[in-house]
Amino acid sequence: MDWASLLEGSGLADLQTSTLLLVLVAGLAAGWIDAVVGGGGLLQLPALLLVPGITPVQALATNKLGSVFGTTTSAITYYRRAHPDLKTALPMAGIALIGSFGGAIVATLLPASVFKPIIVAALIAVAIFTAVKPTVGELTSLRHTGSRHYAVAGVIGLVIGFYDGLIGPGTGSFLIIAMVIFLGYNFLASSAKAKIVNMATNVGALAFFLPTGHLLWGLGLVLGLANMVGGYVGARMAVSKGSKFIRIVFLVVVTVLILRLGYDVVQENILHQQ
Repeated sequence: MDWASLLEGSGLADLQTSTLLLVLVAGLAAGWIDAVVGGGGLLQLPALLLVPGITPVQALATNKLGSVFGTTTSAITYYRRAHPDLKTALPMAGIALIGSFGGAIVATLLPASVFKPIIVAALIAVAIFTAVKPTVGELTSLRHTGSRHYAVAGVIGLVIGFYDGLIGPGTGSFLIIAMVIFLGYNFLASSAKAKIVNMATNVGALAFFLPTGHLLWGLGLVLGLANMVGGYVGARMAVSKGSKFIRIVFLVVVTVLILRLGYDVVQENILHQQ
């Protein structure tokens, strides 16, 4: 069997070196961003769409495969260095996985454009809240105790897990700010738990895509390797630099998310009017 036959259907056949390098760099940067605050899909998914012949569904599925490696690596790194509370993170992750699977199902029925204006409005509110309250997320001061704490965490996991399966961009950012606002964790503790939950949401969406045959395994595994490196470096930086560093990166990523999704909304409205 020749090389081209071996790579057929993997996403690597006939792939130019320049395009492969672009995907690798995007995967590395996306892994770093995801490890710190989430939102790496803003880089990774558009890079995948540049691969010749790839369909949007293949790009979504392959993106999830690569992201699983990155979020798993950063989750392990956070666990070893920041010791997040697993009593909250693990049940939240399990619920988020179910929500993500459900979101992926709905994504095949409804266009993401229906939800994008709502997401943009939510991101703007999050950015304003974080900017005008510079002390928010600096220290952990839990809002709830006992079963109420876990119930709120479960609702956060379900809602944002569903969002990740449905649309995806900014899932990590939404998880972090939700845990800061509604649970009272600082940015570092929230980011550490968010990686565990985000890993589960990626697995949930991937579980839906696996039987469909849309995964480009070769490309996804290469992307996953780049994600792992970026995730490891990003998690170590976040732990060493603390909540203030995460807050700054968070605001930058949320701003980019607003601009990107806002641009998509405007373009879709223009096309609809034509």
